[in-house]
Amino acid sequence: MFSYKCFYWCGNSLKICLTCSHGGHLTEILQLMDAFEGHEVFFITYEGARSTEIKNKYTFKNLGKNPIRFMITTPYVLRILLKEKPDIIISTGSEIAIPVFYIAKLLGIRTMFIESLCRVKEPSLTGKIVYPVSDVFLVQWEQLLSRFGKKAQYWGNVL
Repeated sequence: MFSYKCFYWCGNSLKICLTCSHGGHLTEILQLMDAFEGHEVFFITYEGARSTEIKNKYTFKNLGKNPIRFMITTPYVLRILLKEKPDIIISTGSEIAIPVFYIAKLLGIRTMFIESLCRVKEPSLTGKIVYPVSDVFLVQWEQLLSRFGKKAQYWGNVL
């Protein structure tokens, strides 16, 4: 279901940027890899033991809540997106999605944010921050729809 809806919205033969942190968010996005079969995929993620297994990636030190790292990372993200020219950026979180989504918005690149499966009642901080610039914003629990605006959609459990 996720694959059909996602690519109906996007089109055929895409270049997809997947951006997420290197822990549970990476685990969630890797569960969706079958949906991206036949498309060119690259990652923007953090340096870490789990991300070493991924091919075709760009890695950064964990941004956390460090504003200096956000500022340092932003021009690198811009260069990556200008070089790679993805058709769509998909994220399951965390804060690495923030600079990627905002730069994508400036460049006219479509974005899809999938709120983490563990977010049952409360939205994530990243979700709140990228919601305004997300073209498609998915929640995986119907009761979370009321915590966001009209743009939020529930397609069922996509993971």
